[in-house]
Amino acid sequence: MSAPAFERIALRTITPQPWKNGAGLTREIAFGGASAADFDWRVSIAEVARDAPFSAFPGVDRCITLLHGAGMRLRSRDGRIDHALTTPLAPFRFPGDVALDATLIDGASSDFNVMTRRGRCLSEVDVHRMAATLPGAEVALLWCCAGEWQVDGQTLVSMQGLLWRRAHASMMLRPLDPDAALLHIRLCHDHMP
Repeated sequence: MSAPAFERIALRTITPQPWKNGAGLTREIAFGGASAADFDWRVSIAEVARDAPFSAFPGVDRCITLLHGAGMRLRSRDGRIDHALTTPLAPFRFPGDVALDATLIDGASSDFNVMTRRGRCLSEVDVHRMAATLPGAEVALLWCCAGEWQVDGQTLVSMQGLLWRRAHASMMLRPLDPDAALLHIRLCHDHMP
């Protein structure tokens, strides 16, 4: 029997890594590239326990999506970025070169993070709540945020994902619960000069 074309990932099986400043934890879901430090792309879930600075990542583009909690306000020290990340499942993109201060709104929150190395990789982050046919991609991750989903014969439950590291064709997805929500992350090489 051939190996499946995808990897199944469950958040509960990923060991959390504490932040250096003690303000939160990160669970790395997956990365692509030479190493976790020299990534082309990186996907993780962070639990923010208290107000804290976000590290700058020069040459990296970021997309953050609130999963649980009241969220946080993200502000850069130069005033270029001032964003209230308070709406669940509303992706927010920003340049990782900029150091941000995160101020929690009302207690701890968790968020989904996608980072891509500029000039090497591009990402799209979409939220699905209804049945859909998803386009193919070089690399794709489906992450179940709520409820259950049927994806081409596979069932996903909350805080589980399916990762395709190789190009794949389109696929069908269907929610099994009225409150189901799923993130679809598409990644591709940045072929622009």
